[in-house]
Amino acid sequence: MKLSQFKFNLPESLIAHTPAEKRDESRLMVLDRKTGAIEHKIFKDVLDYFDDKDVMIINNTKVFPARLYGNKEKTGATIEVFLLRELNKELRLWDVLVDPARKIRVGNKLYFGDDDLLVAEVVDNTTSRGRTIRFLFDGTDEEFRRNIEILGETPLPKYIKRKPTDEDKERYQTIFAKNEGAVAAPTAGLHFSRELMKRLELKGVEFAEVTLHIGLGTFRQVEVEDLTKHKMDSEQFIIDEKAARIVNKAIEEKRRVCAVGTTCMRTIESSVSASRTLKPANDWTSKFIFPPYDFSIANAMITNFHTPESTLLMMIAAFGGYEHVMNAYEIAVKEKYQFYSYGDAMLII
Repeated sequence: MKLSQFKFNLPESLIAHTPAEKRDESRLMVLDRKTGAIEHKIFKDVLDYFDDKDVMIINNTKVFPARLYGNKEKTGATIEVFLLRELNKELRLWDVLVDPARKIRVGNKLYFGDDDLLVAEVVDNTTSRGRTIRFLFDGTDEEFRRNIEILGETPLPKYIKRKPTDEDKERYQTIFAKNEGAVAAPTAGLHFSRELMKRLELKGVEFAEVTLHIGLGTFRQVEVEDLTKHKMDSEQFIIDEKAARIVNKAIEEKRRVCAVGTTCMRTIESSVSASRTLKPANDWTSKFIFPPYDFSIANAMITNFHTPESTLLMMIAAFGGYEHVMNAYEIAVKEKYQFYSYGDAMLII
């Protein structure tokens, strides 16, 4: 398939800049992937589509406050530093993006916070915008993390052109977030409230937790018309024995197995055994899923509405069927569904 096949007209007004008032009361479009039939619901209606012993796979990664603002030594220029990945815990080495990049060179020092709570030194130029920096900090890891919490901002996507609030701190995080390491939220999971999860559990639905630490590659644009030439960024994922056991039992019993979000789908499709069951793993994946693709694990999926020509839309089209999904998106625009991270949801069954 070609990149241009994933174009559609998305009015600016349909990109959500704030979360729904209640997590589980955003809108929900339900798409039947066999017939293409569509229903319009609200999110907590997902209850009606799952039964005893069905499984939902959720991503328990936790977003950390990855966006910092520092001042360059001597000039005092303000530099945005976006923490991408910790390379070495002991040496406090991090891969980061810096903006404006042209002002930052190897050897420069950056100071963060009013009383220079953290100081960092640039040790490597990795790409035009990327750098490797070392934090010069003598305290414990706990103290270092606390300082990042104090100085860092919730890393809302760039298209949300406002300062993050205390509400974002809570709402740009799933209620099941545990393992810190993501710079973007697994947004399909944002719709789950504690009450809804309790009600699903009472109905007998089981939850299998996996971890995929989402990097900024999730927002990267595809720049090649031939999709086979696009390279995904690598992201770390973990599937433990317990999660694999829960999922494989449901597969064996022919239950509904629902991947909550594209990150879960990438994770499980990155660790499939020869007998098409889920394998425990602690690994990195750069898997890119686009049509046509034969899925092995999940037979249902919850996802948000994604932007034109994004790798996320391509995965959804592979799962729901290209024609059905593109038609559903046309209807979503007509019906004024909200798109992207804080937007509405879609259940594909």
